[in-house]
Amino acid sequence: MSVIEEGYVYEKETHLTVMKTSLFFSGDGFAVYDCNGQLVFRVDSYGPENDSGELVLMDPNGRCLLTVRRKRPSLHQRWEGFLGERREGEKPIFSVRRSSIIGRSNMTVELFNDQTQEYIIEGHFGHRNCTIYDTSKVTMAEIRRKVDATTNVMLGKDVFSLILKPGFDGAFAMGLVLVLDQINGDDGDGDDIVDSTTDDCNGSS
Repeated sequence: MSVIEEGYVYEKETHLTVMKTSLFFSGDGFAVYDCNGQLVFRVDSYGPENDSGELVLMDPNGRCLLTVRRKRPSLHQRWEGFLGERREGEKPIFSVRRSSIIGRSNMTVELFNDQTQEYIIEGHFGHRNCTIYDTSKVTMAEIRRKVDATTNVMLGKDVFSLILKPGFDGAFAMGLVLVLDQINGDDGDGDDIVDSTTDDCNGSS
């Protein structure tokens, strides 16, 4: 299912490595690599001086794929996603909101295309332990702590895995990561309790 771009919909389960490009403050830039070390996505450092509330997901050449923006005011901290570079008056292609203010771990994603679709994000991004489900509770993507394959040591939370199930748009998934990172930065990190998972290029053979 292509949401952002068909070229980021993979036929096989695909593991991407997401790296924060600076550690000075929450919500800094990202670089995303495939299992061959090739750059797939990038998000330039935006830092605390970004007052626009907009984050831009780009391809390796700097082409804007997706803009995510916090909707203000919003009781449930709603974010919206726009195809390419957002223009004034443009309608979003998806929105993300907390399922409830108290149940902060769960988020609801509404996708607006020919017909409205919903996804649920469960878990805690601060722990790098989230799963994106469709309404039938089928796993579409996972965010997990990354384990070094050579040493079997779990890496820091500034490097983590984005695991895409076949047919799920990787650019859309990375847009959701940007939103989760912002919300987690607002909430503060939680306890360092995670589920460790092994990591490879295309899942188990």
